[in-house]
Amino acid sequence: MKKWLFIIVLVFGCFLLHAQSPVSWSFNSKKISEKTYEVHLTANIQSGWHLYSQDQPSDAIAIPTSVTINNNPLLKFDGKVKEVGSMEKFQDKNLGISAHQYSNKVDFVQIVKIKSNAKTNVSGSVEFQTCDDKKCLPPKTVNFNIALK
Repeated sequence: MKKWLFIIVLVFGCFLLHAQSPVSWSFNSKKISEKTYEVHLTANIQSGWHLYSQDQPSDAIAIPTSVTINNNPLLKFDGKVKEVGSMEKFQDKNLGISAHQYSNKVDFVQIVKIKSNAKTNVSGSVEFQTCDDKKCLPPKTVNFNIALK
């Protein structure tokens, strides 16, 4: 009996941990010219939760989102990863901290140029942290692999 109770509690606990994922990601590319693409890493954020910007003020305690793109000799990256969304500048005067964050949705966009006509892809990872008004979840890493078509 104790064994079954332990298994039920373990399964329920795993379900709760899995259910507590307030950000879902989608990854795609958009051809904008002959050999140039926009790579989109889009975060859809559940209501009440926030995802942090790549750039944070000096007094921030938030873990900034970071995008790592794997080296691919067929590609050249044009500039840095840009954020497209409505950035909020949060400030807590009681704690003396601030943060740059997004609610609902943010799109991380990287311009990529292909050096030759070969088919290739962009792969890498996004590390991010999410918080609501009461708690922050540990940082999470999501891998991506996007075909350039």
